[in-house]
Amino acid sequence: MSLLEDLADKLAQEALHVAETTGDETAIDRVAEAIGASSTTMEEAYLTAVRVRRAEARARALLAELKHDAGQ
Repeated sequence: MSLLEDLADKLAQEALHVAETTGDETAIDRVAEAIGASSTTMEEAYLTAVRVRRAEARARALLAELKHDAGQ
């Protein structure tokens, strides 16, 4: 990954963790706004990383459910 993608992904992971532990989903948007004030390119990379990480979490939850249903 590029430096941009690496930084954006690390920020996304931290923001998702904060949102999960505090229940404050606005944390993700607030970080995006702070990033966007300086770099719209970084903001887009961050939001993409958030979406990718959320999609991965949903897919893993579904796979776990399917495995459980199959008795694995």
